[in-house]
Amino acid sequence: MGSLLCYRWLKSHDHGHHHEVLAMVAIGVMIMLSIGPQRAIAAAPNFFEDVDITWGGDRGKVLNGGNIISLSLDRNSGSGFQSKLDYMYARIDTQIKLVPGNSAGTVTAYYMSSQGPVHDEIDFEFLGNVSGQPYTLHTNVYTHGQGNREMQFRLWFDPTRNFHTYTVIWKPQHIIFMVDNIPIRVFKNLVKYGVPYPRKQPMKLYASLWDAEDWATRGGLVKTDWTMAPFTAYFRNMVAQQYKNFSHSGSGSLMEAGHDDLGPHARKRLRWVQAHFMIYNYCTDAYRYPQGPPTECKHARV
Repeated sequence: MGSLLCYRWLKSHDHGHHHEVLAMVAIGVMIMLSIGPQRAIAAAPNFFEDVDITWGGDRGKVLNGGNIISLSLDRNSGSGFQSKLDYMYARIDTQIKLVPGNSAGTVTAYYMSSQGPVHDEIDFEFLGNVSGQPYTLHTNVYTHGQGNREMQFRLWFDPTRNFHTYTVIWKPQHIIFMVDNIPIRVFKNLVKYGVPYPRKQPMKLYASLWDAEDWATRGGLVKTDWTMAPFTAYFRNMVAQQYKNFSHSGSGSLMEAGHDDLGPHARKRLRWVQAHFMIYNYCTDAYRYPQGPPTECKHARV
């Protein structure tokens, strides 16, 4: 599936980090050029062929000959889709344009998940907010049915004005979350320390738009303004590659020799995002973990 996704970048609205943003853009351009033509020759993605709309009725629509899918939410229901295929280790890139304006109470979810009570899951969730306020990007990793590994970020651009690329790289040694080809989070395979890791259950890709006004916006203090409904998010250019297909090409620009770790430029960008845009890290939540952080946090350095 899929063709090479174009690297996209909006000018930062945070003038205090202007020079850092320009540096990150330059690095991103160099990395994109280094990827080469391998992925560019693949077939164009088509939502008619690649996904099923699984709930919400006609609130989920495939548009533009299969190139775009829209999900809508109104007072009666949200909507969602899932990939037709299962993946056992994969890289999945999707471009998403989020609900504009007053999106408080809405959640746009984009995630991989297996099935059953002890499922594994890798989450991107975009928590809406009142007009003029930034979205919260919520990430989580579930293993054997257990989550509680949340990290949250503010984005350095308006995710409602244009499409931006959100990526999950799920490999045997780590899970990488990326935004516009910039790594924002790495979850390592630390099974040797007794930390569960998603490594036995295939996953499908899912997306949904739903009402979470009871908790998503300031703990439920700000409710959904239904006079703004229907709320709509758009998805395009979903590119899914099994691990064996991208391990020596698509992700190679980010990896050291052997494709086992982030390269120096990627680590620099990861530290930049986490220093300036991370707003919550479960590993540093002393109230939640008064006896000390979970085991994986002690070995989390990238």
